[in-house]
Amino acid sequence: MTTTLITGANKGLGFETARRLLAAGHTVYLGSRDAERGRRAAAELGARPLLIDVTDDASVAAAVRTIDTNGGLDVLVNNAGIEGRTDGNGIVTAADETVDTLRPLFETNLYGTLRVTHAFLPLLRRSTAPVVVNVSSGLGSMALVTDPAAPAYGYPGIAYPASKTAVNMLTVQYAKAFPELRINSVEPGFTKTDLNGNTGVQTVAEGAEIIVRMAQIGPDGPTGGYFDAQGPVAW
Repeated sequence: MTTTLITGANKGLGFETARRLLAAGHTVYLGSRDAERGRRAAAELGARPLLIDVTDDASVAAAVRTIDTNGGLDVLVNNAGIEGRTDGNGIVTAADETVDTLRPLFETNLYGTLRVTHAFLPLLRRSTAPVVVNVSSGLGSMALVTDPAAPAYGYPGIAYPASKTAVNMLTVQYAKAFPELRINSVEPGFTKTDLNGNTGVQTVAEGAEIIVRMAQIGPDGPTGGYFDAQGPVAW
């Protein structure tokens, strides 16, 4: 039995990923920073609710203890993230970006991913087939955001792309440091979720496809890569 933790899973891509991995036979811990929302979402799916705030050391440590006590972890999906829209669909543009507007995105998207991965490493390294999936974005690709022909080129903000580029570097360096893990970044595509004010063009089922696929790659799968549903993504 494969045991999987998905952070930020009470809605959107995380929820859909949990649903599909449960159907594939995984035991899924549905991570949420809101206990009641997490409990309701887990009950709907038949997952195990887990209170975890990726920005809080004590919360993450408590989550590690819970999973360790109940048998360990095989797959970690670092899905929790924010885009930092101000209100409605407003994105903080480069002209208005400050350290204060950038900091919350790095705290959740990068530091949260690092905090959770570091904390769960001892459990993952005990697994016979440990997998880590970091939910990144095409906006984290330097190749795509510098290509005038690519949709990512027109994104006006700094904080979200920068945080996801940093997540990609984290992925590569972890993969080199821990070759026994299969650790990869994924680009779900522009998916209609609360994160982007529901402005995306894909369904959550379409967006979750690559997350689910990479969560099931097993010990012979790739590591240190960056993938979308069509294949490798240029860094």
